[in-house]
Amino acid sequence: MNKTEINIFIENDYESFSAETLDMSKYTKDAVSMTNHFLSNSEWVKKSCLDGYEFKLLYFDVVFVNDEKIHEINRDYRQKDRPTDVISFAMFADSPKEERFIFDDEINLGEIIISLDTTARQAKENNKTFEQELYFLLAHGTLHLLGYDHMTEETLQEMWDIQNQMIAGIKE
Repeated sequence: MNKTEINIFIENDYESFSAETLDMSKYTKDAVSMTNHFLSNSEWVKKSCLDGYEFKLLYFDVVFVNDEKIHEINRDYRQKDRPTDVISFAMFADSPKEERFIFDDEINLGEIIISLDTTARQAKENNKTFEQELYFLLAHGTLHLLGYDHMTEETLQEMWDIQNQMIAGIKE
């Protein structure tokens, strides 16, 4: 595969977390690094929705929200009446192969929504920093966009292993 350009747009839709609190350019740069790290592993790519496709640009959106907003989304789209940490709308991966489209060598993977309230709470519960938990959720959401899922303990563990390697790939 040729060198792929990755565009990730991260939007903060949660007013209580100001631009001073969140380093959006750092998170964007690090999300691109995590995705590049994923793409550099041919075994992971073979298990993803990207297997067999040629493209030059890969992109997706990330939106930071509060618990109230993610609760509403979780209820309306997943019929789960509670807040959650991360929701992924995997447009490319969730489409049947014959309906997947690549326009101008570009693939839109979809959108990740992350609750910053839950991120902060889980960071505290798991004895992590806010950034560590945010990166864990960002990598998790990215894997869902790439077609990974965790229907069994084995596939959940596989996702966690890949997530941890993607996060470690930031430091490379």
